[in-house]
Amino acid sequence: MHVAFTPIEAASAPVGVVVDVLRATSTIAQALASGFERVLCCREIEEARELRRSIPDSLVGGERQAVRIEGFDVGASPREFLEARAKTLILSTTNGTSAILEAAASCETVLLGSLLNLDALARALRGRGEDVAIVCAGFQGAFALDDAYCAGRIVQELGADRSDAAIAAELVAASFPDALSGLNARTYGPPGLEEDIRYCAQESFLDVVPCFAGLEGPAAVIEPLTARV
Repeated sequence: MHVAFTPIEAASAPVGVVVDVLRATSTIAQALASGFERVLCCREIEEARELRRSIPDSLVGGERQAVRIEGFDVGASPREFLEARAKTLILSTTNGTSAILEAAASCETVLLGSLLNLDALARALRGRGEDVAIVCAGFQGAFALDDAYCAGRIVQELGADRSDAAIAAELVAASFPDALSGLNARTYGPPGLEEDIRYCAQESFLDVVPCFAGLEGPAAVIEPLTARV
């Protein structure tokens, strides 16, 4: 196992696991668990708007600096996706959706990880038996403590051979008494996310593993892993 603490550090691997625990990968897992058939992840706001115009039965959501994008149907809180309001969610976020696209360019298989789907993700990775690179979305290209904490929890669950970076992530996770403390230790981002942080700190709450299924135009298509087997 290896952990890249920012997307630019990501190395190619048979399996990449993208982590943006606050909030993109948590939100995508929640949306798929609630019945959305797929999530289209875009880097750019205008790409998301264009897809919304061309795809029937879709919803467009996203944020910049944790603020809902003007004109979008919803923001990027997992609590906004407790039920499926369309077949397709189109999503663009500050860090996570770009990290997904970058990982898809260098890894054969890309899964999305969060605390919400920790057990389901660990089972899927053990079943594959392949080398894993965890890619933290970080914050604006820099290290983010919350993603490092989540990556360390994944490393703890798998117990595989680890790179120095994976050992470091595991030490980060071990330094906090619980997930909420680990996520609240972050020093970046605006206030007002307290309820989302509490929600995203729930462990193994969802039995879904989001998986990169290809590209639709500029967007990464994310579907439940079971749909890809």
